[in-house]
Amino acid sequence: MYMNDCLCEVQRKSWELVFLAEPEEVAGLRHVMRLHLGQWGLQGQIEAAQLCVSELTANVIRHVGPGTPTTLAVSMNGTYLRIEVHDPDTRALPTLNSASEDSEAGRGMTLVDAMADRWGVQLRADRKVTWCELATGLAAANGHSGGAGVARAEAMLALYGATRLPRSVPSTLLSVAVAEVTAIEVIADFLHWLRAHGCDPDEGLDRAQRRFEAELREEV
Repeated sequence: MYMNDCLCEVQRKSWELVFLAEPEEVAGLRHVMRLHLGQWGLQGQIEAAQLCVSELTANVIRHVGPGTPTTLAVSMNGTYLRIEVHDPDTRALPTLNSASEDSEAGRGMTLVDAMADRWGVQLRADRKVTWCELATGLAAANGHSGGAGVARAEAMLALYGATRLPRSVPSTLLSVAVAEVTAIEVIADFLHWLRAHGCDPDEGLDRAQRRFEAELREEV
């Protein structure tokens, strides 16, 4: 029960980052996005999210001005990843232009429109919010991605954890780090099982690794 409580949800808490819209800030913003989405288990959305952040920030630099106080806000809207860029200019509104491939101006929102599932602009009293959303493929905002293999692993870890963990440990303390330790113990126990039945544990690990890598290639 306790391990299952830990594994069934991923806490994806909203966060904000205040910065000055300068070209040299873009690389740092992309790095922050990679770190956060990796922690959220949304590796498949990293590239598109980084591009959207780059273009939305470039839009502020180009149309509002370098050095503009800007805020990046990232959250989950249902099962969609929501990216917002806040700036204080309520007059310079992003538009979707028919820019040619060689055109520098007007391409930003065209790229965002191509990468995001939806986007828009909200005007508030003191700022405008340009936002976009990316589909994650999650069944729930705090759920896991990864398909049937991940679901089977979580079910196994839940059963395994129920026999190995002290009943007195509250579920709030069972973090993903605890689940990782249990997963390693499961792998080690299966290697013992293979050896006890006359199989080669190293060969079993190699075959499992090859299968894992093959399934990753199929996902790409």
